[in-house]
Amino acid sequence: MTNKLWFQVGIGVILTLVIIRLFIEVQGIFDPLFIIAGTIFVPLLLGGVLFYLTRPVLNFLMKRKFPKWAAVLTVLLSIVLVFYLFFIMIGPIVTDQINALVDNAPEIIQSVEESAQYIFDQRERLPDSIEEQLNGMTSQIGDRLGDVGGWVVSFIGSFVSGVITLVLVPFFLVYLLVDHKKFVPFVSGFFSGERKGWIRKTLHDIDDTLQAYIQGQLFVSFLVGIMLLIGYLIIGLDYALLLALIGMATNVIPFLGPYIAVVPAILIALVEDPIKAVYVGIIMLVAQQIESNFITPNVMGKSLDVHPLTVITLILAAGNIAGLWGIILAIPVYAVIKTIAKNVYARRIEIRNTATRDIE
Repeated sequence: MTNKLWFQVGIGVILTLVIIRLFIEVQGIFDPLFIIAGTIFVPLLLGGVLFYLTRPVLNFLMKRKFPKWAAVLTVLLSIVLVFYLFFIMIGPIVTDQINALVDNAPEIIQSVEESAQYIFDQRERLPDSIEEQLNGMTSQIGDRLGDVGGWVVSFIGSFVSGVITLVLVPFFLVYLLVDHKKFVPFVSGFFSGERKGWIRKTLHDIDDTLQAYIQGQLFVSFLVGIMLLIGYLIIGLDYALLLALIGMATNVIPFLGPYIAVVPAILIALVEDPIKAVYVGIIMLVAQQIESNFITPNVMGKSLDVHPLTVITLILAAGNIAGLWGIILAIPVYAVIKTIAKNVYARRIEIRNTATRDIE
């Protein structure tokens, strides 16, 4: 019975639950580790994203017989140059649009408040459940507005954290560029024989999966931002570039990103001309359909093909567990786990076929 797959899986699940339970009981011991992990998480994540974006350039330079230090330095200078060009070409336009948005913010807020007030005035005609929710939202908004001091403290803390992140990201990026080829030999060095080869293959497959997701998702987000910018310029929407950049940034959130991006665009369109809000919705719908049906399948291929229902389930679960970071990381983590599971299954099939093969 111990050789049965269902028995081994059951024992594995039980041991995992026991380990999790023990970990919860003594988690206070690991609080310093959690603090350290939380401090380096964002810089390491951003450094990893930049690493996967710039590694093709590094490999290209290495093939051209560049010394490693020269190739890494060239990559870093290229990153600085890209950000500088982005700043001088797009920065002034975005700055002007942000300043104009700040100047017009009172008018926009007043318009939104009038619309919200109209809805609240009609709440007596709504079902009781909806009326209770609106009342709850009203009280929550009041509580939030009253906690201005907390907002200030939170902003200062976020600013300091952002400065630390900007300082640490280049260090993580440099070490990843210099030593990334040492990781697989280091991990596989703890194993031997066929198991060592399987570990190497699995790690390479995980690397390919992460590279395909990061490079593909950012490229898709860039194309979505371009489509939104073209659409907003066609209808003459104010702050078109700023809103397109917001759409580009939020598109890294699977499934929910386009819906988050359309909210500020619709609010601004309502202030300008209500018919523009309809146009904005159409533009977002067209961009999302083009992205999901044409761009994503061709950019990412079938290696990261995930059913939409699976995406929704993962996002909802990860959002409840880990908030915004859970929503952003749910799909790549799922893709990595899926890659590991496929390699484990393939290895088991290979072992079973070898064990049952007839000897001639």
